[in-house]
Amino acid sequence: MHLSPIDWLIMLVYFVFVLGIGFALKRYMRTSTDFFLAGRSIPAWVCGLAFISANLGAQEVIGMGASGAKYGIITSHFYWIGAIPAMLFVGLFMMPFYYGSKARSVPEYLRLRYDEKTRAVNAFSFAIMTVFSSGISMYAMALLIQTLGLLHGIVPDAWVFHVSILLSAVIVLGYIFLGGLTSAIYNEVLQFFLIVAGFLPLVWIGLRNVGGWHGIQQKLPTTMTHSWRGMTHASTNSLGVEVVGLVMGLGFVLSFGYWCTDFLVIQRAMAAESQDSARRVPIIAAVPKMFFPFLVILPGLIAVSVTSHSSAMQPTAITQQASGHALPLDEAHPHGIIPQKVDPISGHPILDTNGNPVYDYDLAIPVMLLHFFPTGILGLGLTALLASFMSGMAGNVTAFNTVWTYDIYQSYIKKDASDAHYLWMGRIATIGGILLSIAAAYAVTNFNNIMDALQLIFSLVNAPLFATFLLGMFWKRTTGHGAFTGLLSGTAAALVHHGLTIPADAVPGIHGGWIHVVHTYPSDMAQNFWTAIFAFGVNLLVTTVVSLFTKPRPEPELVGLVYSLTPKAPEHHLTWYQKPLTLALGVLAVLIALNLVFA
Repeated sequence: MHLSPIDWLIMLVYFVFVLGIGFALKRYMRTSTDFFLAGRSIPAWVCGLAFISANLGAQEVIGMGASGAKYGIITSHFYWIGAIPAMLFVGLFMMPFYYGSKARSVPEYLRLRYDEKTRAVNAFSFAIMTVFSSGISMYAMALLIQTLGLLHGIVPDAWVFHVSILLSAVIVLGYIFLGGLTSAIYNEVLQFFLIVAGFLPLVWIGLRNVGGWHGIQQKLPTTMTHSWRGMTHASTNSLGVEVVGLVMGLGFVLSFGYWCTDFLVIQRAMAAESQDSARRVPIIAAVPKMFFPFLVILPGLIAVSVTSHSSAMQPTAITQQASGHALPLDEAHPHGIIPQKVDPISGHPILDTNGNPVYDYDLAIPVMLLHFFPTGILGLGLTALLASFMSGMAGNVTAFNTVWTYDIYQSYIKKDASDAHYLWMGRIATIGGILLSIAAAYAVTNFNNIMDALQLIFSLVNAPLFATFLLGMFWKRTTGHGAFTGLLSGTAAALVHHGLTIPADAVPGIHGGWIHVVHTYPSDMAQNFWTAIFAFGVNLLVTTVVSLFTKPRPEPELVGLVYSLTPKAPEHHLTWYQKPLTLALGVLAVLIALNLVFA
């Protein structure tokens, strides 16, 4: 693929602007609060866009596009079941605890509610998770650069993947090292608008080419074009999950576990200028989040609907060079213009256990850009993709440096240092987080859908943690010993379940079955959902039992940390449309309508 000077110029301007924001904000980074929490001075709407943009990394754009191509419109459940209800819950119930307690991080809230050992378990597991999530974004960006041949002729082909990872690491390191969370937040807002501007034309052109939504419905199996059809049994839908696994695994455990406990997104809301603003942040973010399936999942569906017989519109299409020719649709496993997966290090095609080709669904969005976009718009589309990767990496690295500095370094290594020292350590942690992310990027090469990898990480870390939070916030009898034992037991249960089960056509190892295979799931995602359910259930049970046999903390110590003991914030000074409950009910009504339309 050959980019025109206009395409290169668009990408160059973006990178200069991103680094420029970091340099411009460096002089305002005087204290550790400025660096880690943006001085708690950012307006609600900016925090709201950053709240979803921090989640709009490679795993969202590439992962959801890949899942759309692999599973169909059923992937919309990750938004309409697996995000929006939890985001509303965070705004209505969780933010008063986080913001009101003045905790600087999620692990610090656990210390205030429970004890030091519970905070330690969460701090270390969360640090590992952010590194893997950042690595996923880094891997996706390197894969994109390699697939599109952006460095072809500049760097030897065998080194493109490695150089791309280093390049992305250096750029993200630059603007986070200089401007901290403030730099990340303002860049995330910029990236939000870039992604919308780059992907709207792609969806419009793609839909025109395949005959609109009706054309997609005619080309693809019914289960790929209806979000609720076939959900009564795992074998009758493309996701391989029945309704119980979906609602409990994704809709409750994974979604609430992520949005309620993941410091990556909570950190954005905590940067708001007041508690009222902080409560509105996730609810404001839920509005655009509801419509993201049309922006990121629909291109995946279009990619598997385009056949070798489709006549792409001449003025708006370019020859797909990087990924071969469009392939005929296969009714059982449609792959359209999705290329076969190739090992990025060895360059050899990858086959499953039956010797069939493995298709690289992660390339659904990139091949769509190549297939449909002309010069100029292609540069904008590629910049939008690169922006999503930067957003994902930066979000995780800023969360990592905060948790490392406050919850690990200050708590266990150097307790009484000056604020300037912790600011310095935050910058050093940024470098460390980037280096660890590079290692994680190479580990992710074993998955053909990064969303599968991401949900596995969430099921191991966030799912058991959610039970700890749920009991701690709504049951004052929960004890620190109970929380600590439950958290360890839940995480162990997740690991054991993963080690005893495996998805169909997978080889024992990173996909599961590394202890012994006792059960096979229809898909990676089904395995992830049930891993999360086991982790949550075991944690809930163990925490409850241990808490009943150990001494709880006195109630006065739990004011502001437990729902029943926390004074409700007054809302009489807010107009009706500013009240979080009113906003949440409006979002919920639209959400129900979307589920009915695509059922």
